[in-house]
Amino acid sequence: MNHKLLLIAATVMLTACAAQPAPRQARRTTAPAAASASFRNIDLHTLGQRIWKNECAGSVQGLVSWNAGEEFPSLGIGHFIWYPAGYIGPFDESFPKFVQYARSRGVQVPAYFNGTAPWANKATFTADRSGRADAMRQWLAAHVALQTEFIILRSRAALPRMMQASSNPAAVQARYRALAATTQGMYCLVDYVNFKGEGLKETERYKGQGWGLLQVLEEMQGYPQGRAATAEFSRAASVIMRRRVANSPAARNEKKWLPGWLNRCATYK
Repeated sequence: MNHKLLLIAATVMLTACAAQPAPRQARRTTAPAAASASFRNIDLHTLGQRIWKNECAGSVQGLVSWNAGEEFPSLGIGHFIWYPAGYIGPFDESFPKFVQYARSRGVQVPAYFNGTAPWANKATFTADRSGRADAMRQWLAAHVALQTEFIILRSRAALPRMMQASSNPAAVQARYRALAATTQGMYCLVDYVNFKGEGLKETERYKGQGWGLLQVLEEMQGYPQGRAATAEFSRAASVIMRRRVANSPAARNEKKWLPGWLNRCATYK
């Protein structure tokens, strides 16, 4: 074979190699390409997986569930509430808002997400063999990043309410923004609200002192950034948990929960 034929053969081999598909990567659920630039500093996949693990033990089954003693199902990685027809509850019904957000992002949403929850109560949910709940789970599992976006936006919307309720709104805002600038910091913000609330309800007080996110932000010292901010948040959250237990009625015996609460606070570092 002459040099010209060798060159042609080598070119063909290189072209064929380039055409081979890249090795398959681990599955990452992603949001639509048009995701807002406001999420650019946040790893939506990593954050979503952590929320999913905390709220649903990371299981697909947990993405559509009906907890004992509740009048409604919870859906998604953030356990978004969805009320059945005719039920008006005291909590924020977040699942319809998530569906609305998904549509605003141009995502096709299954028809069975329309309207009210399709089950009247936990018994009808448990007895349902239509496969609808499993179909919902699969859709939600494929849109983890989209749910994470929605959770972040809900967190940001709570900041003005916390500032209004605080005696030091500038500090609350600065500390929130420092945490919200990183994936770990945003995890602190959204997980703590799932854990102990925003800290705005007067009914969530012992001896006049609350234990929500607002109180943790107020307890933080200085204006740290990056990893220093998450470490300080972890410290402040532990202080608030100990204060809650110290203020709690003796009959509740909340000290039995303190070790677990402090372990969760340690994950914020």
